[in-house]
Amino acid sequence: MAPSPFDPAVVDAVGRVFGAHHGRGAAPSAAWGIFDRDGLAHFGSTGALPSGASPHRDTAYRIASCTKSFTAAAVLSLRDAGRLSLDDPLTRFMPGFGSVRLPTADAPVPTVRMLLTMSAGFPTDDPWADRQESITAGQLDELVESGLGFESVPGTRFAYSNLGYALLGRIIDVAAGAPYRDVIRDLFLEPLGLTGTGFDSSVADGAELAVGQRWIDGSWQPLPLSGPGAFSPIGGLFSTVTDLSRWAGWLAEAFAPGDDRNDESDRAAPDPLSSASRREMQQLQRYAAGATHPLGYGLGLFVEPTSSDESVISHSGGYPGYSAHMRWSASAGYGIIAFENATYSRVSVPAAEAFQLLAGARPPAAATLWAATREAQQRVTGLIHRAAAEAHRAGGDRLTAPDAEADADRASLDLFAMNVALDDSWERRRAAIERAAAEIGGLLPVPAVPPLPSPAGAVLAADEESTGPAHLVWFVPGRAGRLRVEIQLTPHAPPQVQSLIVSADRVTADRP
Repeated sequence: MAPSPFDPAVVDAVGRVFGAHHGRGAAPSAAWGIFDRDGLAHFGSTGALPSGASPHRDTAYRIASCTKSFTAAAVLSLRDAGRLSLDDPLTRFMPGFGSVRLPTADAPVPTVRMLLTMSAGFPTDDPWADRQESITAGQLDELVESGLGFESVPGTRFAYSNLGYALLGRIIDVAAGAPYRDVIRDLFLEPLGLTGTGFDSSVADGAELAVGQRWIDGSWQPLPLSGPGAFSPIGGLFSTVTDLSRWAGWLAEAFAPGDDRNDESDRAAPDPLSSASRREMQQLQRYAAGATHPLGYGLGLFVEPTSSDESVISHSGGYPGYSAHMRWSASAGYGIIAFENATYSRVSVPAAEAFQLLAGARPPAAATLWAATREAQQRVTGLIHRAAAEAHRAGGDRLTAPDAEADADRASLDLFAMNVALDDSWERRRAAIERAAAEIGGLLPVPAVPPLPSPAGAVLAADEESTGPAHLVWFVPGRAGRLRVEIQLTPHAPPQVQSLIVSADRVTADRP
């Protein structure tokens, strides 16, 4: 494991979060990891395994529904290979589904896409599905052909469905011409070196397994292991903090700037799934109605947009005797992996709290672009003040001949992209700024600009607005109002201002 790039104080705080959860009796043991795009950066654990030993980074836990990300990735790999289309109906792979009575006469047969995005119309089926893992493919076919219930027309709304992911497993069987578990092994586990990950406890490979337990009659009682079987695609994998950090980091790596992504020419084998398809997994595909904050499902992953340029990607897992959670920043590529070996322990709660500690301590991937926007803000503000000062000295009339300060302004025009002068001349822009400044009684002196907090990122003042790191709206105070200033930077490096809009914003006595 490489040296941790994270602040030791933050790492210690993360440990205290998980320690407090364990101290409340959540589970016999807990193991967690902080990771980035390169994999596990820091490991921690608390509690004890049956032998009395502490969990280590290669102790195997069941990851439960985090398995769905592997299932979705396999479907996309088969799509990329031309073996299926996301808009194929389920009946292409399971003809027996044709006997299922759909909820309305005009309802479509669920498609691969609907199954992936939890919008096939099936009702939520926790915890029933957790007990189905070991059934055979034939038994799954019989279950389907005996009839299914729907709570909505396929393709119209989100409802978390384990059954849908079991059906994806059958689709993978048929499209790949090989058993689902072999496909996952061949596509991802072996190429990515996930040697501690698999569909039965043998992946522990002589190391001690974190045996799943449940608090019964005043003590922790071990629970029998299920599977593998036809429902393994919903949650059957065992894994370790090391391996799941590598998997999540590899998914997050798809958003790294091109120069930061591993070059395929340096790899022993081509990437098992393209960066484009991995990014597709992490895009919001179906909004989860009823959520208390913006949240939806991508492809095998939950997606939580937290700003215009950032999403948090996650998935929880709960199985008899186990709780798991993985969560990361799409833009910055850091995150948390957490396991506990107890039923209903809800390790997602401390994992989300720990992630917030990381989010407060790590600058976003767009920090460089934000820094450029902030620099442009300061330079544009200076230009506006100089233009307003010229107008004041000239008795309010726009100057027609450049003086020393105007020359200085022109020397600063490397700040602006070439389209700015074409979209509106500098003379007209200067006149508009002068008029707007006069409309609000002139500008107040330039305030001292304090250093930005660290990390700078998207820290906005109360009256600022932004739709992303290359866009900013701010206000320049005047004697009887303020100027509203809006800029948008170009996509090339180094960025330049491509759009500049300045207008008067009168402030009344009862308006902040």
